[in-house]
Amino acid sequence: MTRREFLKLSISGMASFTLSGMFGSRLEAGEARAKREFMGVLVDTTRCIGCRSCELACAEAHGLPIPNIDDASVFSSPRNMDPSHWTVVQRYKTEKGEIFVKRQCMHCNQPACVAACLVRAMKKREEGPVTWDENCMGCRYCMVSCPFDVPKFEYDKAFGRIMKCNMCYERLRIGKIPACVEACPSEALLFGRRRDLLHEAKRRIYGSTGRYFPHVYGETDVGGTGYLYLSAVPFERIGFRTDLGTKAYPEYTTGFLYSVPIVLILWPAFLTGIHHLTKEKKRKEVER
Repeated sequence: MTRREFLKLSISGMASFTLSGMFGSRLEAGEARAKREFMGVLVDTTRCIGCRSCELACAEAHGLPIPNIDDASVFSSPRNMDPSHWTVVQRYKTEKGEIFVKRQCMHCNQPACVAACLVRAMKKREEGPVTWDENCMGCRYCMVSCPFDVPKFEYDKAFGRIMKCNMCYERLRIGKIPACVEACPSEALLFGRRRDLLHEAKRRIYGSTGRYFPHVYGETDVGGTGYLYLSAVPFERIGFRTDLGTKAYPEYTTGFLYSVPIVLILWPAFLTGIHHLTKEKKRKEVER
């Protein structure tokens, strides 16, 4: 790549980031809501039996290593997601007995990872899922920005990817439901329109006095999420952060983006140029 081509790409990066980076995430999310209601999943932890069928279904649907779901030793301590496990079931001992909790990407309504992505590899789809594309430049800002510590990078590979749950976006596009929901034998997972899921969650809370803690996690947390949770105990007792607030994380950066135009424009443009140079180098290596 010549210097002229590099400068052209840098200018292109400046323009796209200035216009779409500052406004694109919100506009994209707003347009998505206007076109179609977000879909989501209601997780009723009072119904989960810890069978880990969701883990197996997820692995099979996405070509991940197949877990041994009969291995109960995995419950000895809370597990986190990693590039090979997009969803994990955790066990917590509470005053109301053992509670099993399925964890995965929360698919925020206004995702911090999408707002932080310099090349728009992270996308909020109009159906609701937050997905990752191959045009990623590897900056890993999505990992830093996520309040739920979800995106994971393949550090053990030469050209690592960001790996995380995508709500089975490829299945949704052909009219199927997420693999984990389909596989759940205890109906702990319910897929549907987010509005309908919230209605059902509140119906269960107010229709079963004493069974549920009176809060739907994800209804307003960080501006709302696609995965919604019900629990018999306060959510901090089963590993959830309850200090995140109700404001969507991208809204916190608005003032900063307008106040530091030099950083906003030049740094992303430089990184975009490096990204294209790296891709060109990879292409030439393949051709050899």
